Amino acid sequence: MLSLLIGIPLLGSILIGLIPEQAGKGLHRALALGFGWVLFGLSAGLLLIFDPHLGSLQLAERMAWIPQLGLVYEVGVDGISLPLVVMTGLLVLMAIWASGQVERPRLYYSLVLMLAAAVAGAFLAQNLLLFFLFYEVELIPLYLLIAIWGGPRRTYAATKFLVYTALSGILLLIGFFGLSWLSDAHSFTYTVLQAHPLPRLSQILLLIPILLGLAIKIPLVPFHTWLPDAHVEASTPISVLLAGLLLKLGTYGLVRFGLQLLPDAWDQAGPWLAGWAVVNVLYGSLNALVQQDMKKLVAYSSIAHMGYILLAVAAATPLSLVGSIFQMVSHGLISSLLFLLVGAVYANTGTRDLKLLRGLLNSERGLPLIGSLMVLGVMASGGTPGMVGFIAEFTLFRGSFAVFPLQTLLCMVGTGLTAAYFLLMVNRVFFGRLSQVAIAMQRHATEERLPAVVLATLVVLLGLQPSWATRWVESTTLALAKANIAGVAGLVTAFQFGLSSF
Repeated sequence: MLSLLIGIPLLGSILIGLIPEQAGKGLHRALALGFGWVLFGLSAGLLLIFDPHLGSLQLAERMAWIPQLGLVYEVGVDGISLPLVVMTGLLVLMAIWASGQVERPRLYYSLVLMLAAAVAGAFLAQNLLLFFLFYEVELIPLYLLIAIWGGPRRTYAATKFLVYTALSGILLLIGFFGLSWLSDAHSFTYTVLQAHPLPRLSQILLLIPILLGLAIKIPLVPFHTWLPDAHVEASTPISVLLAGLLLKLGTYGLVRFGLQLLPDAWDQAGPWLAGWAVVNVLYGSLNALVQQDMKKLVAYSSIAHMGYILLAVAAATPLSLVGSIFQMVSHGLISSLLFLLVGAVYANTGTRDLKLLRGLLNSERGLPLIGSLMVLGVMASGGTPGMVGFIAEFTLFRGSFAVFPLQTLLCMVGTGLTAAYFLLMVNRVFFGRLSQVAIAMQRHATEERLPAVVLATLVVLLGLQPSWATRWVESTTLALAKANIAGVAGLVTAFQFGLSSF
């Protein structure tokens, strides 16, 4: 079944690529939507057969591929990867849905499905080289999706993304080969490497390239500069995939490769990583405060929110690890919602400039539905109780405070800054008297509306009932903490007490 999550979108990509461009108006989009629904159905179906009480790998598949090189096709799913795999199916479907009629649809939808296969494969891979293969495969479709369907500076943004992410892959490959060569097992399989831990000094040396590679992908300051450019130039559906899925490959790697495979080094680096998280949160938030482009503002907000995940994984308590995975899901849903809404504003008004927009919440001549959903989205991002953002941040802050109290308090300042810059944006764009741009616009329905409603509904539902997401994560994160963190027994009670508050 896990192989189908990779094979179905790959098959769809090939099939759509073989259909002539002139075959029929909307045919490529219809096929892409069909494959998107199948992918989402399969990923959601994992929830029916996955046992949340087991902290170990489930539904594992293994097949020899190039054993001489250590490349083995090994896939599996646990509580860390399951929520991200399900979110992959959901956001790929939402991105295809929001794409509408595009130029060169055969190439466009073929690349989107190829990207979906690569991301799903990376989350499911249980072999370092297999992960690296999928990690690199996603570069080409995303580069082309930005370079061909992006904005005026699309070539520059796509090239910058490609260079940064290629460097990220090189650093990861160095660390992966080091893990295999220095280990007694001489294997690239996660479980085998975890069973043969390296000496602390070797772990520290290997953590450096792996952490730098992941820092570029997440991205963390000062390796973040590619992200605002990529978001501003990318089309709305591609920004959804970039923020909702591609960044999560980096944060997923923090847990899988940093904490799980290099626990002693991670313990030593924890205080430094928590400090780095503070820098990321404050820098991203302060930059968001001064942006005039709505899309760039949301991009810097994403950078800030990635710092919360770094803090939680650095603390590595059972509760903070649950919070880190939940924050990945929360950020994926909220950021995708915000990018869809910004795209709808741009499609109707032709601008994202905060200086030109005003009064769009007007019920007669504005965009009342888009405005209402935007208010909901920024409230969720700012951590308003009753929404998924509050639960995710509360969990990771509560779990991190016992280990890094000062860093946690400084990161909590970021939640106040989030409320500040998003309230400024909403106040300028949606309230007040209609601006000339808003008066002159010709309102029309956009493809982003229905996907935005779906995501907004999930943001509220998971905020009101977070156990629908956390129940899949708890056993795996608790097992990971027990296996890697010394003296964790005293934290287990706090973890269980924290979850009971939900």
